[in-house]
Amino acid sequence: MANAKLRLLYFDGRGRAEVARIILAAAGKEYEDVRFSFEEWPKYKPETPYGQAPALSVDGVVYAQSIAINKFLAREFGFHGKDNLETFKIEEIIHLWDDFVTPTVDVLFHTDDDKAKEAGIKKIKEESAPRILNFLEGILAKNGTGYFVGDRLTLIDIIVFEGVNGGITSQFLDVSNYPLIQKNFELVRSNEKIASYMASRKDTPW
Repeated sequence: MANAKLRLLYFDGRGRAEVARIILAAAGKEYEDVRFSFEEWPKYKPETPYGQAPALSVDGVVYAQSIAINKFLAREFGFHGKDNLETFKIEEIIHLWDDFVTPTVDVLFHTDDDKAKEAGIKKIKEESAPRILNFLEGILAKNGTGYFVGDRLTLIDIIVFEGVNGGITSQFLDVSNYPLIQKNFELVRSNEKIASYMASRKDTPW
């Protein structure tokens, strides 16, 4: 895998490709970061297996689905579980996180009725966001290392880091009253390679 040629295809934004970009940055792995506008998407869409982005080409073979891509890269570069139980716990929290992200995206981007959108955003702010933050704070407290699983940086730390740091969910996630999430955020940000990437990454609106 160290010598594999990687090509990541996604729109010119962070969105569902940014976790993969951060993993690759943390691993120090060179890859081709293919970004395109919405207008250019029809040109790249035929390259993807299911007509969706992101997609990851590994030595010319193209794979899709952001969670699958992230898990693959995490395994390949040492950011997944050390054993099956650690992997189980990481993926449990990933799916817990996705239970928050998916309906949030639906409200923001797939709800056309203004009243329904307003009600959905209110529910996220008052119910969904505090719920996920309380769960995450509790997981960190129970683990006791500053990380979500084990005593090192893993995929779930990167996912939450991006989620509270400019990802589309960040507008709802006020972590000022969650000291353990703040500590975890600083641990991820203190990674030298991630810090370098964050300092130089392209500024996009989403």
